[in-house]
Amino acid sequence: MSVRIGDEAPNFKAETTQGPIDFHQWIGEGYAVLFSHPKDFTPVCTTELGYMAKLEPEFKKRNTKVIGLSIDPVDDHKRWAKDIEETQGTAPNYPIIGDADLKISKLYDMLPAEATPGKRTAADNQTVRTVFVVGPDKKVKLVLYYPMTTGRNFDEVLRVLDSIQLTAKYRVATPANWKQGQDVIIAGSVSDDEAKKLFPQGWKSPKPYLRITQQPK
Repeated sequence: MSVRIGDEAPNFKAETTQGPIDFHQWIGEGYAVLFSHPKDFTPVCTTELGYMAKLEPEFKKRNTKVIGLSIDPVDDHKRWAKDIEETQGTAPNYPIIGDADLKISKLYDMLPAEATPGKRTAADNQTVRTVFVVGPDKKVKLVLYYPMTTGRNFDEVLRVLDSIQLTAKYRVATPANWKQGQDVIIAGSVSDDEAKKLFPQGWKSPKPYLRITQQPK
């Protein structure tokens, strides 16, 4: 079964490079980014893990934990970390899950149910390159799937996280290409009378259904 936005993130226990975890307990009261990899010692994933290590402090500022997953044993992850530090300048500073038996990859529908552990090809692994953002309520807030040949844009994940957290707190939505600090859209569920109380600074309304206001502080 597919894991969709709004579903409860499937819970699991796993070994990681920073010790055993229970996923829901590990998330705690904040947010989490789970991003998966098809195999250790692969070129695109090496760049991704290194970049995510550099970006991890930005996620931390947003009360968000980062965790990776690769369908290889934890010991291989630890050896791979040395290559990542050597080539990318930063070793992973977040846990990486070992999923050699593909249990978690299948649980999150990253791989088909008939996938088997052991020797695998790029074609077998192509659907495992995913990103999930999970909220404090343990519900899935974002799902991204990338092709094998395209490195993921983790700056975009950070941008979407800003939007998710803002719109969870205020009755607004964010427009195309929105970035932190830019104008937002008043949610359609808010009447004009409510909007006057919630957004005393007012708004621009080029169309009755499009009400643009300053980002709430």
